[in-house]
Amino acid sequence: MLIWLLDYVRSHGCATNLILCHVDASLGDASQKELARWRFPAVNVKNDHLKIAALAWQAYRARTPQAWFNLLNEDLSILPQLRRCVLEMLEELPGRKTGLGASEMRILELVSAGYAHPFDVFPHYRQRFQCRVFGYWEVGSMLEGLALAPAPAVSGLAEWPFTVQMHDMRSRHERYKASRLSLTPLGEAIVRQAEDFSRHNPIHRWWGGTELTNDRLWRWDPILIAPSA
Repeated sequence: MLIWLLDYVRSHGCATNLILCHVDASLGDASQKELARWRFPAVNVKNDHLKIAALAWQAYRARTPQAWFNLLNEDLSILPQLRRCVLEMLEELPGRKTGLGASEMRILELVSAGYAHPFDVFPHYRQRFQCRVFGYWEVGSMLEGLALAPAPAVSGLAEWPFTVQMHDMRSRHERYKASRLSLTPLGEAIVRQAEDFSRHNPIHRWWGGTELTNDRLWRWDPILIAPSA
């Protein structure tokens, strides 16, 4: 989001006197008096910030992950979290052995460890979930994809689709929360890295500007692996 915003202000010529603050607290629940008291570390946005942000945003939007991977050869230190972000995004590409990204694999690992209810495997348990690329709605969609695929990796999901409408209906939401999840034999094999989800199921999703399909499946191992010709 930060690289998109910085690229936007650069391309629209409105970066003059822009200050970037590192905010390590939740602003949503703060009162006006608290906001007035807080002093966060701040830097003036310079051309170097804008250049790296533009490079990264262009790479993220590219038709393949190659340009994003090449960012690891750049000095990204002017945006201190960017290198970590690059690596975390690459880890969300399908794994070479499993065909699933890091967040999908973490869901399977948590179910395998005995976390049986859907919200037990959601990212609001940060230390447990560990991956931080995707949020609430994305992970809900991922769990649904793992459970409702033609060859599912997870069984026991009692309600879907994971939408606002489902959340607004108490009976459906309660049924979803009460689901008892477990791994299918395929899911167990994937956790052991003995099976590949993409060999049994259709893949069609977007990773940045890259369209991932079964016959165009970029992978991560932890090196970037191009689709087989």
